[in-house]
Formats: sequence, structure tokens, C-alpha cells
Amino acid sequence: YLKLRFRAMSERMSSTVDEVPHLADAPAAVARYLAAQDLPRRAVIWPTLASLDWAGAGIAVEARPASREPPPGGDAVGITGCFCAFAETGTIVLASGPQTHSSTHLLPETHVALVPASRIVAGMEDVFALLRAERGGDGMMPRALNMVSGPSRTADIEMTLVLGAHGPYRVHIVVAGED
Repeated sequence: YLKLRFRAMSERMSSTVDEVPHLADAPAAVARYLAAQDLPRRAVIWPTLASLDWAGAGIAVEARPASREPPPGGDAVGITGCFCAFAETGTIVLASGPQTHSSTHLLPETHVALVPASRIVAGMEDVFALLRAERGGDGMMPRALNMVSGPSRTADIEMTLVLGAHGPYRVHIVVAGED
């Protein structure tokens, strides 16, 4: 139920969603998405995802450390994992850290998030319970907790909806089943 609700709500928030049986299948799914959108087959990724077979899927990736300076020319695609996601609103939760920096999903025009189905919880209360259970006891709470519900948008000017105003124009989610 949670996976179905998460998908429906994510799509309602203008994200696109794909599902794969295993996390190892994610690079091929990302390659299909990039090709279908006519996007470059290169991306910046979280270092925690570097072990996946991106080259085998035809995607050139760079797992670089966090930086306060944007790269020359910018990054068109950023690929992240997530801390968890919640079905209530189709929201991805990203906890910042040395290997999970926020610039990977905030700066590129396209954000691709890999979401393990086992990390989808019902609602926001469950997110904070999970955060306390997994990170609260040792004092290692993240410096930033970003909640992404679809592409960045605003309607500040003349009530005209504009995507990509303060972040990505596109958010694509790959939900990976159990391994």
C-alpha cells in the first residue's frame, strides 16, 4: 500500500516515477529516463551510489565532495539516494552529510532520486521517528533535512506557475524493490 500511495502522490506533485526490482537495476532505469528526456548521459552522484554499475548503463558519473562553488558549466543531472520517503504526500527526504550533500539535488536542472521501497513510510511523523531511532541516539543528526515534493515551483508572479524557480525543473524517482 505505501509504495502505491507514494507513487500516486509523487506523480500528483509532477514527479515521474519508475520501479525496478533491485537497486542494482537503477542505473539502467536512469539511462532509459535520460534517453527518453533527451538529457545528457552524465551526472553528479552521491559518493554512496558510486558502486552501482553506471558505466555499464552508459552513464558517466562523478562522485565528488561537497563544494560551495558550483562546477564550471553546472551539472544538468544530479542522482541521489534518500534517507527515506513518505507516502502521504509523495515526498523524498534527504539528510545532508559528508557523503550525501545537498548540492547534488538542489543545483542540477534534473534530480533523480533512488528510493528503496523498504524506506517508504506512511507520513511525516514516521520520518521523524525513523530519524530519532537511527540518528538521534548518537548526536549525529543531519545539518540539513530537505523534503522534496516534485520539481521546484512558484506562482509568485501573476499566479503563473513556473517550474525550476528555486531548484530542479524535473524530479524523477526510481523505486527499488527488496534485495
